Amino acid sequence: METKRNQERLEQPLLSFQVITDTHINNDPAHEHNRNLERVLADIAANGEGSCGIMHAGDLTDNGFIEEYEEFYRIWNASKESLPKLYVTSGNHDIGDEWRHHMELFLGQTGMTGMYHDHWIDGYHFIFLGTEEGIGLFCTLSETQLAWLDQKLGEEASPDKPVFVFLHQPLKDTVAGSLEAQHWYGVTQDAELKAVLAKHRQAIMFTGHTHWELDAPHTFFDGGGQLPAMFNAASTAYLWTDEDEHKDGSQGYYVEVYADRVLVIGRDFERGEWVEGAQFQVNYPVSS
Repeated sequence: METKRNQERLEQPLLSFQVITDTHINNDPAHEHNRNLERVLADIAANGEGSCGIMHAGDLTDNGFIEEYEEFYRIWNASKESLPKLYVTSGNHDIGDEWRHHMELFLGQTGMTGMYHDHWIDGYHFIFLGTEEGIGLFCTLSETQLAWLDQKLGEEASPDKPVFVFLHQPLKDTVAGSLEAQHWYGVTQDAELKAVLAKHRQAIMFTGHTHWELDAPHTFFDGGGQLPAMFNAASTAYLWTDEDEHKDGSQGYYVEVYADRVLVIGRDFERGEWVEGAQFQVNYPVSS
């Protein structure tokens, strides 16, 4: 399923967007996480012409504090004239211990319509899932949210058209960092969410949380013939390795949608380079 992006394509994508996650913005303007976000936005402004949006998979802030949101928007506003629209779901760092208060703050600051929400953009469906309680590293999805997801995935559904799903925490034993021994899976309703997704294999799911670098094994999970394709989206703040070690760096994805395939292309924002080991192709229609 890998592809290469080292030659110019004549065919133009039907849709393009970027996926970032785990920006972990601090209230200190000089913090490395904040400087990394400045690099990310400059990269997208320079290379993301025609993008329909920046999709953020959670942990916008480091602690869910108002000062951190203010710092995020200081950075965003400096480049916003050159950027597409931002769509966000929450991460565990955005919610914290005082979760009801932090959820209200998250919604008020991001302008999202709820802890889970969906958007039709240029004829394609984008669905954002989010925790409904603050329970440490894990997220919890109500029966109502799972039923809503099932219904939304069925709207105008077709095996030859992708639907894009975003959730901060990955499902167990799917993408990098989510393997049982790595301890960074984190959906309380893991089996229930998998059961819903298994009915809609045309979906593509992006998650954050683990920070695992894009060069790591299992960055891409092909679904094993049972589930949709899933991608670990790394982090723009800092990275993590299979040796269970911190690594300086900042990574995410550029995504291009064509009539018969989706290209998911890893980007090293710190170096301003494509990640050769993280260039993937998901083909459509999805086989039954």
